[in-house]
Amino acid sequence: MINVVLVDDHDLVRTGIKRLLEDSKAIKVVAEMATGEDAVAYCRQNEPDVILMDVNMPGIGGLEATRKILRYKPHLKLIVLTVQAEEPFPTTVMQIGASGFLTKNTPPEEMIQAIRAVKSGQRYITPEIAQTMALSSFSKKDESPLASLSDRELQIMMMITRGEKVVSISEKLSLSSKTVNSYRYRMFEKLSVSNDVELTHLAIRYGLLRTDDVQLKHGK
Repeated sequence: MINVVLVDDHDLVRTGIKRLLEDSKAIKVVAEMATGEDAVAYCRQNEPDVILMDVNMPGIGGLEATRKILRYKPHLKLIVLTVQAEEPFPTTVMQIGASGFLTKNTPPEEMIQAIRAVKSGQRYITPEIAQTMALSSFSKKDESPLASLSDRELQIMMMITRGEKVVSISEKLSLSSKTVNSYRYRMFEKLSVSNDVELTHLAIRYGLLRTDDVQLKHGK
């Protein structure tokens, strides 16, 4: 039996994934969390076989949670499960140390295959994403400008475009406000934008943020 932890801020998503996984009879969902903070706290005290981690969540988010979990316990197997499939996000996730990368439209059979693969020590990336990652190393002509960002800059960009303020980001990432602002203005320079609104439009354009995420943020 493979013990799996689900981390996603949407109850319906967790319920659906749990049902799909446990139908296989070889997987048991031993815990569910709605925030990255809760996932970090759980993994400090427990060692599940596989963690399925969403990324775009309130608080520190899945990217920072992944970084923290693997810093404390680098042997844990973690699969990022997200709608954000555009580069450089998959590459960043794998560089941090994740064992796998799946999109949320992954068929149940493939999700189970991925869990079994990473449990056995392999890495698993959704085939179309793996192909995109491979091709991007050969062709830079149409590369996303987000590829120029470091993983910390990418993380802070995600938090800014979710509507988080500098003070909140600095508290959650244990950085000074000055350091967060330094990252912020460095991003502006790299991406040729001048404010957070333009940064958000760029995130939507390159698939890092969905339009409905922005609408929800503003309560529309």
